[in-house]
Amino acid sequence: MSTCSVSKGCFVFKPTTKKRRLSEKKAHDFRSTSDDSEDTELRFVTCQSLWNQVKSETQRIQEDLNKQLLENLVSFLSRSHSNFQEKTTEWTCRMKFREIPTAALVLGVNVTDHDLTFRGLSDVLQDNITPYVALLEAKDCPGIKNLMQKLMGQLMNCDIDVDSLEDENCVQVSQNKIRCSMSSLTSWYESITKKTDSETPSKKRNSSSRHWQFPPVVVIFKDMESFTTKVLQDFIVISSQHIHELPLVLIFGIATSPMIIHRLLPHSVSSLLCIELFQSLSCKEHLSTIIDKLLLTSRFPFKLGEKVLQVLINIFLYHDFSVQNFIKGFQLCIVEHFYSQPLSVLCCQLVDIKKRAYSLSHEQCENIRRLPSFRRYVEKQESGKQVALLTNDCFLKEETEKLLEDLHVYHENYVSILRCLHVFTSSLPKYPLGKQIRELHCACLENRVWETKEYESSLQLARMLNKTDLVTMLQQCVEILMSSSGKEFDKAAEKLKEFLTQFQNLEAEASQERDVSVSSQKELQKKTDLYHLQKTLLELKESRRSKKLTKFEMLRFEVVDYIDSLVRKYLVPADDRTLHEIVYFNATTVLRGHLNAAPRTALHTALNNPHWYLKNQALKCDGGGISNKAPDICIVYKLHLECGRLINLVDWLEAFSTVVTAAEEPNADAASSDQVDDTIHARFIRAVSELELLGFIKPSKQKTDHVARLTWGGC
Repeated sequence: MSTCSVSKGCFVFKPTTKKRRLSEKKAHDFRSTSDDSEDTELRFVTCQSLWNQVKSETQRIQEDLNKQLLENLVSFLSRSHSNFQEKTTEWTCRMKFREIPTAALVLGVNVTDHDLTFRGLSDVLQDNITPYVALLEAKDCPGIKNLMQKLMGQLMNCDIDVDSLEDENCVQVSQNKIRCSMSSLTSWYESITKKTDSETPSKKRNSSSRHWQFPPVVVIFKDMESFTTKVLQDFIVISSQHIHELPLVLIFGIATSPMIIHRLLPHSVSSLLCIELFQSLSCKEHLSTIIDKLLLTSRFPFKLGEKVLQVLINIFLYHDFSVQNFIKGFQLCIVEHFYSQPLSVLCCQLVDIKKRAYSLSHEQCENIRRLPSFRRYVEKQESGKQVALLTNDCFLKEETEKLLEDLHVYHENYVSILRCLHVFTSSLPKYPLGKQIRELHCACLENRVWETKEYESSLQLARMLNKTDLVTMLQQCVEILMSSSGKEFDKAAEKLKEFLTQFQNLEAEASQERDVSVSSQKELQKKTDLYHLQKTLLELKESRRSKKLTKFEMLRFEVVDYIDSLVRKYLVPADDRTLHEIVYFNATTVLRGHLNAAPRTALHTALNNPHWYLKNQALKCDGGGISNKAPDICIVYKLHLECGRLINLVDWLEAFSTVVTAAEEPNADAASSDQVDDTIHARFIRAVSELELLGFIKPSKQKTDHVARLTWGGC
């Protein structure tokens, strides 16, 4: 750090940005009401391990879902870059008309998920195409000057590779002196590319392995709809004048519709862009994939109950369409389950169940005996086994291990049959059991699905399927059962294969029946008298009335009945399974309290009863009284609840003054009692202003010394 200067002065050295050390998570912060520290530590470790697995799986899913989109964008940028590199005629024409290559990336209204997509896009571009990628947001670019400063700051930092701190400071100083304009950016790009050209062959070989010789400059507008029209127009017009010197590529992040480009930009500006449209995967399809990979699998032992899953889905569908918020809600369920359920130590992989079951303490065994599902299980056993389960801890541990293994097998079988049922119901008219598998999953978790009217109507519609659809569905079911890890489905798969064979045999018989029907029609076409013709037609009519089911219809009924038997056997609700409380999270009230915010209720509670949040005993008052030690806004709020539509400010001030000075000794001076203290007056004005800011009152035009009340009811 140099402090050389012609004159004396004060030198300021800004500290280098260091990553803040995150406080290590302690197991004692995770401790619940249980006093068993070893159990708490194990639950904490299990929770962390499970969430790390879920997190890595969600990241892998998101990378796979965005893979095709990112590949298309990389291909588009490579084409634009290669045209500039090779100086082809197409690029020459594009330069002539000053067109800027632009990718319109439609991501949907789930804005909170866009950051993840843009981060992945930026990483892919920097790895494969160009190191010069700038991410711009509307909040940082209110004007063209701010946009250019942000753009040049990000681009110039991309190329910094400084070994010492002094060099870094020198680079920063030189950047501050650069005038933020497109000409400066063009000059910087030329100097950078010349510097790359003049590098040693070994360095050049290493750099060219990832990037081109003249890499494009990619500018990503993350939220195009939020940018002002003036800023976008100025930037595009200025950039088009330098496109022959600077290979610029724009990417517009669009949440609504591509038509927003033409609404924000006039034709004279939009004609300067060579736009190509890219569409991301629907957020609903993304959610379906997340549920399919995280919940409808036996890989993760933790499960969500029907009501909890419905709460998360409703928040997704009716609030934000955000997959990231759904995953955060799922994470909250995992943490809350392991925190509040002492027996969640048994919510682990199948290989660890035996070890953990045999290490249970007596208190944990008593917790198992208190579970409602275990009580129902004990009541169904014979008297000798009941006594052993309730008194012998060793026998209980052995039985717990068997029941948890049965629960794991139940999950494997449940998922396979659920997918088979979804194959049949997802293509039925009006979708009685839902179009998405998540809807069918919620219906099966809620109650016995075969007892619902929707299931009965689905069976009736399935009994009217044509042969082609039925054969296709059977083939999909065979693939599902063959790929399942459940050992019980070998016979079921063989049975479905037999049905497929019978359908193939019906084709040969159907061709023979077709020949017979053709011959009978030819006999009718022969010349005959009226009597014989009438007799033949009556016989055909009677035969149609007493028509029996064809072989195909009988076989179709057998297939549907067999699928129905599998559903009744394997799609039993989870609440009917013993020890389901260990792996299923059903605390919907806790989840709603964390996720469904009620700001008005919380605000009323804070103002009406400040002791609820401040935990100060002096603020506690019974019978609806008003404490003079409460904050001023609380006193003013309680007084305003006693008023009507219009509130007289003078009366309100007098009441406030009475409450505030209630604990003070009465002053002997009568003149001072008629006047309100200036301090109290100022406190009152501030409290009323705060109430107005919160939206409880507003000034009234009817009377100048009155305010209008805006809220009614308790809150």
